[in-house]
Amino acid sequence: MLMFCIGQLLNLDTGNRDGQNLVTEDVTVVEGDVATISCRVKNSDDSVIQLLNPNRQTIYFRDFRPLKDSRFQLVNFSNSELRVSLTNVSISDEGRYFCQLYTDPPQEIYTTITVLVPPRNLVIDIQKEIAVEGEEIELNCTAMASRPATTIRWFKGNKELTGKSEVEQWSDMYTVTSQLLLKVGREDDGVPVICLVDHPAVKDLQTQRYLEVMYKPQVRVSQNYPVQGLTREGEPLELTCAAFGKPQPTDMRWLRVDDEMPQHVVVSGSNLLISNLNKTDNGTYRCEASNAVGKSHADYMLFVYDPPTTIPPPTTTTTTTTTIPTTITDSRAGEEGSIRSVDHAVVGGVVAVVVFAMLCLLIILGRYFARHKGTYFTHEAKGADDAADADTAIINAEGGQNNSEEKKEYFI
Repeated sequence: MLMFCIGQLLNLDTGNRDGQNLVTEDVTVVEGDVATISCRVKNSDDSVIQLLNPNRQTIYFRDFRPLKDSRFQLVNFSNSELRVSLTNVSISDEGRYFCQLYTDPPQEIYTTITVLVPPRNLVIDIQKEIAVEGEEIELNCTAMASRPATTIRWFKGNKELTGKSEVEQWSDMYTVTSQLLLKVGREDDGVPVICLVDHPAVKDLQTQRYLEVMYKPQVRVSQNYPVQGLTREGEPLELTCAAFGKPQPTDMRWLRVDDEMPQHVVVSGSNLLISNLNKTDNGTYRCEASNAVGKSHADYMLFVYDPPTTIPPPTTTTTTTTTIPTTITDSRAGEEGSIRSVDHAVVGGVVAVVVFAMLCLLIILGRYFARHKGTYFTHEAKGADDAADADTAIINAEGGQNNSEEKKEYFI
C-alpha cells in the first residue's frame, strides 16, 4: 500500500511535468446546500475516470457507485467528464476529493470542498431595558456557531457605531460576541439599535432593539394674548405653558421670580391670566414642570408699555377741525410717530411764513422802484421847463447834460 501511494505521487508529479489531462475546481458550499464535483479530461482516450472521497473510498467508478451513500448522485458521465452532486452537505463532508484517470501512468488531481456555516442565532442583550438620559448603557450582540467566524457591525438608526468583539472557538465552530457602550439622550428614545452580520454564508442577517429613554420635561411658554405681542397698560395678558417629557409631567406650576405673584393674577392649570396690566406687573414669570426624572422650567419676561395714544393731524383753514384717532401698537413707536408728525407741521409753517415774507418784500420793492423811476425822468427834463421856446429848451437840455457833473442824481 505504501509503495502504491509513492507510485501515485511519482505518477502525479510526472503528470504535472508532462501536462495534466485532468481538470477540476474547488467547491465552496453553504451547509445544507448541494455541492457539485466535476472531473474533466482534456484529451480523452477512453480511459477510466473515478471519484474518491477524503477517506479514499471510491464514490463513482465510471457511472457505477460502489459507496452506499445516496446523497451522491451522478449528474453526467462521458469519456471526458464525471460530474457528481452531493446533497445536504454537512461539516463532515468537508475535505479533499480525488479525481483519478487510469492511464499509463495513472493521473490524479484533487478538489477541496469548503463548507460554510451561517450563524445559528443572533441576539441583542441590553443591560437596562429603560435608560435615563445621560446614562451609558451596555449592549451585547452574539452570533453563535458560525464558520468561519462572523463580523458584527453596529448601527444606531443610519449611523454606524464601533463595538468590541470577542471570538470563541468550539470544535470547528465560532461564536462571536460584540459589546457596544452607548451614552443615551432624549433624542435616542424610540431609535433602533441594529446588530448586523457580515458572513459569506448569509446576506442581510440582522436583529434590532429599540431604545427606551426617560428624560426630564422640556418646557415652553407661549403668549396667547395680545396676539401682536406688545403688552400695554390696561390690556389683558394670557400665557400658556406646555411641557413634554418621559414620563409625561404630572406637576406643573407658575411662579414669579424674585417676587410674589400679584393678587390679581389668575392661574388655571397651565394658563396664566392678567386681565388688567399695570407697571407693577413687570418681572419674570416662570413655569416649572417635573416628572420622575427631574424638573425643568421656562421663563417669560413681562414689560408693560404705556397705553395707546391718539395724535391730531394739522388743522386746515376751514372752521371745522377733525381729529382722527390712531391706535399705536408700540408705545415707543407711537412717541416716535408723534414727533415725526409735529416736525412736519413745524416745517410746513416755517415754509409758509418764508414764502409770505418773500411775497411782501417783492411787492414793496416793486412799488419803490416804480416811484423812483418817475423822479428820475423829472430831474432829467428840468432844463426845458425854463426855456422861452423850443430851441432854447433843447439848448438848455443839452447844456444840462453837459453840466451833469454839477448835478447829482441818486438812484436807489
